[in-house]
Amino acid sequence: MGIMDFIKGELLEIIEWQDDSRDTIAWRFPDNDAAIKNGAQLIVRESQTAQFLYLGQFGDTFGPGKHTLATDNIPVLTRLKGWKYGFESPFKADLYFVNTRLFTGNKWGTSNPIMLRDQDFGIVRARAFGTYDFRVTNVQTFLKEVAGSDHDFRVDEFADTMRSRIVSIFSDALATASIPVLDVATRYTDLGDALLPLINPVISAKYGIEVASFIVENVSVPPEVEEAIDKRSAMSAIGNLNDYVKYQMGQGMASGEGGGGGSAGMASEMAIGFAVAQEMMKNSGLAGSPPALPGQVGAATSPAPIAANPDILDPATVARMLGVTEADVMTEISSGKLAAKKIGSAHRITRAALDAFLAE
Repeated sequence: MGIMDFIKGELLEIIEWQDDSRDTIAWRFPDNDAAIKNGAQLIVRESQTAQFLYLGQFGDTFGPGKHTLATDNIPVLTRLKGWKYGFESPFKADLYFVNTRLFTGNKWGTSNPIMLRDQDFGIVRARAFGTYDFRVTNVQTFLKEVAGSDHDFRVDEFADTMRSRIVSIFSDALATASIPVLDVATRYTDLGDALLPLINPVISAKYGIEVASFIVENVSVPPEVEEAIDKRSAMSAIGNLNDYVKYQMGQGMASGEGGGGGSAGMASEMAIGFAVAQEMMKNSGLAGSPPALPGQVGAATSPAPIAANPDILDPATVARMLGVTEADVMTEISSGKLAAKKIGSAHRITRAALDAFLAE
């Protein structure tokens, strides 16, 4: 090998990065201790940015295209190296190529539950995971804060580095957005779109990247919160109190717990029945007692004095109002819990006494 061939081999005349990995974000050009020749050609392909560094300081930045490395094209390096009259001899500097294309399908997730303040359930612990797409928008910030001096920085390294940071920003954005847990758990697409304007300003300023899409695939809450959500949904499906208590009574009858199921069960049934009666009377606008149910004790027409005075009731009417048997009512009268006046062989209960009994 001649001396000219040796000198030529020690100088870099063409500098480029032919990336076929599809998962490399930043790549440091391996100069092998060779110097860059004055007038060398720098080739930067689409979706690439070339960044010079000299002694830990950022030099010139080049976008896609073919660039001749001369004094006019590298003013920052010229200043850093103190070339007062330009440079004629070869020079050395670190050169990084950064891939600025969109990297898709990156996973994120909370390793521990995050705390959310919810207007319906108070403080709630939730876990979440999903995917996001990103691209590098500020090469210098990205190299300084994320890639560092790594010779070959790949997506898997980025995922490990950024996962906890992404989750932290997601948690802060979710808290700022004040989105109810009921919406978090059902509106994943809308949630991701709503959080993007909150996530991007922070992540761009800190790390020099932009999140193009942020997808929430699942948010899970503790079992007790799931149960509360299910109850809320059930109440919405039931509609109003009247339908709800009738549903509860039907469930109790179907399970065999209706009728004489003990004093506690009877009191519960009487309370439910009284609520039904009040709701039905309110909806119908009737001032008197509700009509008798077919086949029930005391289904015959009430005596005239009771009909004329709705505040005085007989046991059969009270039983119909509360959805229990007349025998249950008589048991409570005999025990003294339900105050009644015996006239001859008949008992009469005032509505005030019935209200006092139900209030116990």
